[in-house]
Amino acid sequence: MSGTELTEEQVQLLSGMSGYEKAAVLMLSLNEEDAAGIFRHLEPKQVQRLGMTMASMSDFSHDKVTAVHRCFINDIQKHSSIGLDASGFIKDVLVQALGEDKASNLVEQIIMGSGSHGLDSLKWMDARQVATIIQNEHPQIQTIVLSYLDPEQSAEILSQFPEPVRLDLILRIADLEEVQPAALQELNEIMEKQFAGSAGAQAAKMGGLKAAASIMNYLDTNIEGPLMDAIRETDEDISQQIQDLMFVFENLIDLDDRGMQTLLREIPGELLQKALKGCDDALKEKFFKNMSKRSAEMLKEDLKVMGPVRISDVEAAQKEILATARRLADAGEFVLGGGGGDSFV
Repeated sequence: MSGTELTEEQVQLLSGMSGYEKAAVLMLSLNEEDAAGIFRHLEPKQVQRLGMTMASMSDFSHDKVTAVHRCFINDIQKHSSIGLDASGFIKDVLVQALGEDKASNLVEQIIMGSGSHGLDSLKWMDARQVATIIQNEHPQIQTIVLSYLDPEQSAEILSQFPEPVRLDLILRIADLEEVQPAALQELNEIMEKQFAGSAGAQAAKMGGLKAAASIMNYLDTNIEGPLMDAIRETDEDISQQIQDLMFVFENLIDLDDRGMQTLLREIPGELLQKALKGCDDALKEKFFKNMSKRSAEMLKEDLKVMGPVRISDVEAAQKEILATARRLADAGEFVLGGGGGDSFV
C-alpha cells in the first residue's frame, strides 16, 4: 500500500463527512496566513458556509485529520496540470465551465488578484444592506442587481421589499435576457460611489425565466405562495414556465441513490418525518430505500401514528430540506435536476 492510499477505516470516516467538513478540517490544519490566502479565492457564500462549518466542528481526532489529508493528496495527484502554467489552466477550466462572459470577471479576480468591486461588492453584504442600497433605484437597476447576485441572496433581498414590488421585480427578472455593456458600466459606477472597480466590455447574459425560478426556490413558503399566485394572475404563461423550472420537494425522487444517502445524513429525523407527511408513496419509498432497514421501519411507524400537521409546517420542513439539498449541490456533492430539465447546481 502506498503512503497516501486510504485504508478501509479512513474511507469509512470520510464517507460520513460532507465536502465542507473535509474542507474545514483541511483549513484548520493550515497556518493563519495560508488559510487566509485560500479564503481570498472563494466566493462569498463559500466563505460564509466554510467559516460556519469550521466554527461548529469539534471532532478533530488524529485519524480523521489524517484521512482528510490523504484524501486531499490523492485528489491533487490526479491532476498533473497543478503547478504547470496554473493561471492558464485556471482560465481554461473556468471558461469551459462557465463560458467566456461569466468566467472573465472571476478569472480577473483570481489570477490578477483584484478585489471585489461594483456589483461584486454586494455579494459580501447582508440582504438588508443591499435592499437599503437599491431601494430607491429604478426598478430596472434593482432587476439587474437581483439577476446578477446568487439566487439565494437575491431571494433574501427580494423578501425585504413590499409584496407589489416583489411581483414587479420577479416579472422583470423573468423577462430579462442580457444587459448591454453601457448599462452594466453605469450600474457599476453607481455601486462604485461606495466601492471601487470597473465593468466588463461585453454584454452580460443574466436574468430570464431560470433566474426567476432559482430566486423563487429560495423564498420562504409564506412569501413564495402569494407571489406565485400574483404572477399567475398577471401572466399565466410566465407563471407556468417559472413553475416548470422550479425545483420542488417532489423532484427529489429524481436524485440518484448516492445523492439521496448524502442528503439523508444531513437531515434530522423529526424534520424528515414532518416533510414526508402527506407525500405520495413513491417519494416516501425513495427515502425509505436509501435508509437502513431499521431506520426505515421506525420512520414508517412514526408516520403511521403521527397526528395531523398543518400544511404550512409540512411545507416549511420541505423547504428546509430543499435548502440543505441546494447547499450540498453547491458543494459538489450531487446535482439537482430542475422540473423543466435544466440543472440547478
